[in-house]
Amino acid sequence: MRAERGYPLCTITPKAEASILRGHPWVYDAEILSLDGEPDNGAVVDVVSRKGRYLGTGFYSEHSKIRVRLLSRNTNDRFDEAFWRRKLQWAWEYRKSVMSPEDLDACRIIFGEADAFPGLTVDKFHDLLSVQVLSVGMERIQNLLLPALVELLRSDGQNIRGVYLRNDVALREKEGLPQSKGWFPLPGEASPDSAVTEITENGVRYLVDVENGQKTGFFLDQKYNRLAVARLARGRTVLDCFTHTGSFALNAARGGAKRVTAVDVSESAVEMARANAVRNGLDAVMTCTAVNVFDLLPQLERESSPYDLIILDPPAFTKSRKTVDNAMAGYREINYRAMRLLPRGGLLATCSCSHFATEERFTAMLREAARDAGVQLRQIEARQQSCDHPILWGVPETSYLKFYLFQVV
Repeated sequence: MRAERGYPLCTITPKAEASILRGHPWVYDAEILSLDGEPDNGAVVDVVSRKGRYLGTGFYSEHSKIRVRLLSRNTNDRFDEAFWRRKLQWAWEYRKSVMSPEDLDACRIIFGEADAFPGLTVDKFHDLLSVQVLSVGMERIQNLLLPALVELLRSDGQNIRGVYLRNDVALREKEGLPQSKGWFPLPGEASPDSAVTEITENGVRYLVDVENGQKTGFFLDQKYNRLAVARLARGRTVLDCFTHTGSFALNAARGGAKRVTAVDVSESAVEMARANAVRNGLDAVMTCTAVNVFDLLPQLERESSPYDLIILDPPAFTKSRKTVDNAMAGYREINYRAMRLLPRGGLLATCSCSHFATEERFTAMLREAARDAGVQLRQIEARQQSCDHPILWGVPETSYLKFYLFQVV
């Protein structure tokens, strides 16, 4: 096999073998028994068991604890331009098959391991692509991938003005990669003059700055959860906590809410939410205020809350297992306060976007908060991230967003 394929051979432990056979695509440094050959950083290697059984082929990273990220488990695959073009086509066709044409205006085209592009994220914001490259293997082939993706989208009628690299994340350092951001140079094309574009999601218009916005510019994973809130908001008085750009608040207002208050600790976020309200003609019913949610909720309890729908969409309180306990205390505090504030029959939308705050721990926290608040929760819906962020069974890291809609009874 090795003579025919020509890739260095990576022999792994039985534990790593079992993990791969269950569907997980990572091999950690401590799981490598031997490396036959000296692969370049980011090069392709074949992964085999101690008995020589072929398990898959992936990118080798000499700096990361995740030493190999699998790309394929098919021995017939050759990792040439045709291979990558096929995979890009499959990723785009998947989005087209699960989303309406209108929803493709702003969607995630590549979701890392879930699309077998380990360490690569590509978000489409109308006519701009915002890209994060978090693995050295993907960095090595980005000059092939990104022009090919633009060509694919344009050939399918999508007007793509440019590609912006949002590689300003510390995670790249674990792969030995520098942080940076800027336009990706498409062959023969000048870079766009502006990194700002307008998207439409659920009928709501937003300005998205792919250069300076959080993560890749805008959070796309709550698209349909926002729509679920909008359907319940008619006639209600809504408090949207951790509003960021105002997305949940705007959907609630567009859904017919009587009054919406959007709050965030960041002044710049509140200004953005306020501008989005004006942009959509919703400023008559939507008020935006800069305040710390952890201070606001106890204050509202003392003053008697006027709200009958509260939305809790906090940032990830934890990004590692080490800080999960502190994060759960934070989640419990805001949920407990919201449950105390809501009248009987009031509605609570609550979520966590942290993979480390598992569904089991999150739901246990909600039960504890409800018990201590002296209320019962009647579940309306349990939801996850939108379908352009697909969950790959066998890869728990692809499942991170927990979203619940409750009636307080």
